[in-house]
Amino acid sequence: MSTRTDEYEYEPWRAEWRGGMASEVTGRGHTIHVDEPPQFGGEDSGPMPTEVLAAALASCMCISIAWAARKRRVELTDLAVEVRPFRAPGEPRHGRYELRIESSAPQDVLQPCVDLGSRYCWVTNTLKNPPDIVYEVAGAS
Repeated sequence: MSTRTDEYEYEPWRAEWRGGMASEVTGRGHTIHVDEPPQFGGEDSGPMPTEVLAAALASCMCISIAWAARKRRVELTDLAVEVRPFRAPGEPRHGRYELRIESSAPQDVLQPCVDLGSRYCWVTNTLKNPPDIVYEVAGAS
């Protein structure tokens, strides 16, 4: 499938079903075990897919703020980003994410780093402007 219009090509990530509601996701030499909790038919042996998405947002924003601080010559001794997802009422998706950014840096010093970081956070930008999703089904003939 080569309908790419982006400038960079990334290695694919592959999810393989591992029974029940679990899958093993691999890419670039890394493995993530994903599962659902018992109330959704899983065994809770890993984070849910939506939790992996929230973790991606938290980690990307954290890295982006640290990058922005370095760019602005702000020395951070600590930084944490917490993401709280909220379900869209009646829909199978998140309707809102609330981010809490914590640091011992003064707020007036940290805020410009957050503002700059949010502009360069790939996950934030992807969620704000969702990409096209194209499905290619390759079943047996």
